[in-house]
Amino acid sequence: MEQRSLPVPDGLAGERVDAALAKMLGFSRSFAAEIAQGGGVTLDGRALGKSDRLAAGGWLEVSWQEKSGPEIVPVDLPELGIVYDDDDIVVVDKPAGVAAHPSLGWAGPTVLGALAGAGFRIATSGPPERQGVVHRLDAGTSGLMVVAKSERAYTLLKRAFKEREVDKIYHAVVQGHPDPLRGTIEGPIGRHPGSEWKFAVTRDGKPSVTHYETTEAFPYASLLEIELETGRTHQIRVHMAAQRHPCVGDSMYGADPTLSARLGLSRQWLHAMRLGFRHPGTGEPVEFASTYPDDLQHALDVLSGEVLTE
Repeated sequence: MEQRSLPVPDGLAGERVDAALAKMLGFSRSFAAEIAQGGGVTLDGRALGKSDRLAAGGWLEVSWQEKSGPEIVPVDLPELGIVYDDDDIVVVDKPAGVAAHPSLGWAGPTVLGALAGAGFRIATSGPPERQGVVHRLDAGTSGLMVVAKSERAYTLLKRAFKEREVDKIYHAVVQGHPDPLRGTIEGPIGRHPGSEWKFAVTRDGKPSVTHYETTEAFPYASLLEIELETGRTHQIRVHMAAQRHPCVGDSMYGADPTLSARLGLSRQWLHAMRLGFRHPGTGEPVEFASTYPDDLQHALDVLSGEVLTE
């Protein structure tokens, strides 16, 4: 039996139990509902149902039984864009709401499931549920991912990511205006000391370096181009929140829900825009680019005044 005990975060006060657990613990919403229906969620000692709302300042206790190891389930996912494909690699443009690979509690689509459903053969290196995966994007982050198809590609790409030989460029819209407009954030990232479901800049965390540059400023937000020198979980989201400039739409890290609603965002404004590395088969440098998905473009249009809002 797995258990978690934590305070209700300010950003999730008022959320439904199933939706909040999905955000806090990385569960699928259906699995979170299943836990609540089984009596596994209490708030200050009172059992909650899946549709109950979390109260600010309460203490949450969550207990659940782990399911068997995750499996790659083939799915038909035409929204997954295939940017490039050869014998060694496949580069995809991942939509939001899709996880990189299966994990316990995640019932939604995955990149590996979509590739399997489309008939792609992926490298067998790596854990069974993560075969071929050399780096990941959060389920709520869209953009470019490379997956290894050959065993040699897996080995070389894993090494390239580890040795920081991959160019990873993201675009993010953050609240406010970073000062200076261009700079580097260096802060070790580890588990949040008061929560097991998110990360923070901590004294004993792993070294993490984020370079950013403001490319456009709006009245309440800024569009940044970000280059990751390291690749920690939630790195951009954590570093920008630590600067008091969380990604717009990112309720987990303190984004203003009013602004998120005005922009029509239900996830963080964060997109993996460009990805460059030496091709594991030829050794030649390659670079791939993406464009903003509709929800992020709409939010930009609203910010720039190109879309009338109610």
